[in-house]
Amino acid sequence: MKSRNLILALVAIMAFCSCKSQYEILLNSNDADAKYEGAFQYYNDGKYSKAASLFESLSVLTNGTERDDTVRYYWGLSNYKYKDYYTAETNFAQFIESYPRSPFTSDARYLRLDCLYRSTLRWELDQAPTYKTISAISEYILEFPDNEHMQECRDMLEELNERLDKKAYEAAKLYYKMEDYLASRVAFRNVLKDDADNIYREDILYYIAMSSYKYAHLSVPSKQKERYLTFVDDYLNFVGEIPDSKYKKELDVIYRKAQKALGREAVEMEDEEMSEKDFAKERKKLQKQATKAEKK
Repeated sequence: MKSRNLILALVAIMAFCSCKSQYEILLNSNDADAKYEGAFQYYNDGKYSKAASLFESLSVLTNGTERDDTVRYYWGLSNYKYKDYYTAETNFAQFIESYPRSPFTSDARYLRLDCLYRSTLRWELDQAPTYKTISAISEYILEFPDNEHMQECRDMLEELNERLDKKAYEAAKLYYKMEDYLASRVAFRNVLKDDADNIYREDILYYIAMSSYKYAHLSVPSKQKERYLTFVDDYLNFVGEIPDSKYKKELDVIYRKAQKALGREAVEMEDEEMSEKDFAKERKKLQKQATKAEKK
């Protein structure tokens, strides 16, 4: 009986071993040469997940040898091609630190940046990874100004900065949609204060003017004149900076309404270009008119 059980156990073990795949055998092997060759075979066949696991396992065996930088670089490259960008970025960062003079280091530096870029989130979500990536790319450009990937780096920076611009613009616009016009104007002005070159600058200036007008229009009568004057400032700043804006006709109509509210007759300004002195003069007239209206 015991002999029979032993035979069955041996048969079961042999059956289990025969079911092991070549990949599993390599993964558990301590034969560095066989594992090295197998890892590259899987990599060349496009089986990047298995290649990454083999290179990771192999790195323990090649640590301190001449093959180590090759193994660690291809470990990161396998993860990169498998689109595991988070792990690949860690691989490349560790590789660069360990092997700053390896022939693979130049490519590893750029691929690490590409991993960071691909790991960033759309504008609606947390932008901490975006700031981290912008910082890393900027440092790379400063340190390696003649690198072959300069255009790709610039393209990534442009796209990431546009994402931040949209994030800031949409956050401020939310106050406008909520009809909190005072907060809206402050938020939009802060966007330009933080980044005067925001790609939505025209839209932001438009919403600043619209916020100040709506805030004035909805105010109690005793506060309206002062607040309409704020709108006039915003309007004049807008048309002075962007005289051919798609928003100009709409703002011209609102401007005339504000003038009437201030006790002045409407003045056509659609085709008029005003200098800074003209703006100051117009502002002074409106203030004077408002003062006279209050005395009455």
